[in-house]
Amino acid sequence: MTKKAIGVFDSGLGGLTILKALRQTLPHENLIYFGDSANVPYGSKSKQTVTRFSLDIARFLEGQGIKMLVIACNTASALALPELRKRCGVPVLGVIEPGAQKAARVTRSGRVAVLGTEATVKSNAYPKALLKQNPHLHIVQQACPLFVPLVEENWAKTPAARLIAQTYLAPVKQSKADTVILGCTHYPVLKEVIAGVLGPRVQLVDSAQSLAEAAQSFLQQHGQAETSGRGKLTVYASDDPARFKRLAAYLLADKIGTVHLKKLNA
Repeated sequence: MTKKAIGVFDSGLGGLTILKALRQTLPHENLIYFGDSANVPYGSKSKQTVTRFSLDIARFLEGQGIKMLVIACNTASALALPELRKRCGVPVLGVIEPGAQKAARVTRSGRVAVLGTEATVKSNAYPKALLKQNPHLHIVQQACPLFVPLVEENWAKTPAARLIAQTYLAPVKQSKADTVILGCTHYPVLKEVIAGVLGPRVQLVDSAQSLAEAAQSFLQQHGQAETSGRGKLTVYASDDPARFKRLAAYLLADKIGTVHLKKLNA
C-alpha cells in the first residue's frame, strides 16, 4: 500500500527550514513540498490574495493524495488558516501556535518580541496566540520586510544584511525582550546575524522544530504515523525550478533532487 504524504507549502524557500525539521523528526514519512516562488513574498500582499494562493496550493496538494497539510509560512498561517481548515478535506497545521507556545514557555522576563512580515504583524496572530498561553506577557512586534528578499537572493551573510538587521532590531533591543520569535520561516537563515545584533542573552525561537513535533504528535494520536521505510521527498516550485533547486541546496546544506515546475491558476 502506497504511503500517503504530508503536504507542506510556503511562499518560497523559507519553508525549507520546516521541511528540514519534518524530515529529521518524521524520517519515515513521504513529504511533498510546494514553494510558491512565482508569488514570493506573501508578507506584503493582502489577506484575500494570500488566501487565494494558499487555497490553490492546497487543492493541488490534496490532489496528490496527502493525509495532512502543513502551512510552512507564517503569513499564510496568520491570514489563511481558518479558510484552509474550512475547505480542506485533511487536517491542517499552522506554524504560529507551536512557536507561540514555545516562546511563552521559555521567556524568563515575560517580555517577548515577534519579528515578522508586514502582513503577519498586522494580523496580530502572534500576540493573540501568546496571550492565550499567558495573558501577562508584554509583547512587541517588528515588521522586517527586507529579510525575505535578502534570503531569497542569497544575501544572508552580506554586510547589507547586518545593517538592515541593526535598523529593524533597534526597537526590539529597546523593549528589553529576552525572547524573540522568528515569525517568518525565512528568518532562521538570518539567525546568526539576528543573534549577533541582539546579543547572547536573547533567546531566539524558531518554530520549525515545534511544528514538526506537533505534526508527529497528531499523526501518532490518530494512528497515521509511518514507522518504517525511508520517506520520499517530492518538490514543486511555481517558477524557475533550477534557481529554486540551487538556493534550496544552499539553505538546506543538502540536495533535494528534481524540482518540478507547477504553475498555479492565474
